[in-house]
Amino acid sequence: MASPHNIQMSKASVPLVHEVQIMDEAGRIKTTYIPGERPLTIYLDKREVVTLMTLGSAPEALVLGYLRNQRLVESPDDIASIQVDWETDSAAVKTHRSTVDIDALTSKRVVTTGCGQGTMFGGLIEEMSEIRLPDGPQLSQEAIVALIDSIRMHDTIYKKSGSVHACAVFERDGNDKVQLLHFIEDVGRHNAVDSISGLMWLADKPGKDLIFFTTGRLTSEMVIKGAQMGIPFLMTRSGMTLMGLDLARKTNLTLLSRCSGKHFEIFNAPERIIFSVPPASA
Repeated sequence: MASPHNIQMSKASVPLVHEVQIMDEAGRIKTTYIPGERPLTIYLDKREVVTLMTLGSAPEALVLGYLRNQRLVESPDDIASIQVDWETDSAAVKTHRSTVDIDALTSKRVVTTGCGQGTMFGGLIEEMSEIRLPDGPQLSQEAIVALIDSIRMHDTIYKKSGSVHACAVFERDGNDKVQLLHFIEDVGRHNAVDSISGLMWLADKPGKDLIFFTTGRLTSEMVIKGAQMGIPFLMTRSGMTLMGLDLARKTNLTLLSRCSGKHFEIFNAPERIIFSVPPASA
């Protein structure tokens, strides 16, 4: 996806899966694979901001999305460069200008739930009252089933090694077909969604016609980031939390849980879903 923003970015790569020797319950030696996990410390204009534990599949996008979702940078145009160095496990971000009060934002830190433990700075939850997504668009039951099947067929690190979460974003076309835009795996679902958010921000991609899918729970943090991106549909193979549901109700997000095969459960805003056969009950 082409970017209208002139940001100098490294293209740092690192092995994502590692071969290890194990012994099973019968004492047999076997070879298996496990995902990597490494620290990545973000420096914003030489100031240390946070250390993220990550698989490292899309580090520059992860950094950009993290800065976006934490409101530590107002626009991609404010960023001159993002340089990731795996020898020092660091990401150096240089800006053209900084209009954000980092001290005020980072003075209040919330450690979020889930694997890898994410963080949220400032009053993000309070600011959700300013976000209300429009009532449209709608999504058909057939498109939902096709999306779930597309995820099932996708070649993933999880199938080889397990121990990672995946997030994906799909785009709807005029014929209610869905097309995969981005698929990111990481050791924590918050890292994967930040990476997707960074890619969308870099391409100035609005979220109004997109569908977001995750293998992890839809917690408050995931709903907040979905609302920040303006995506009306959030889907998960897993479940959700009460706080995530409450925030979805306030921001008018459609939440679909337990998405597997042809099965799904709608927790909020079902009016966006077009059923193949009209539901028997209201």
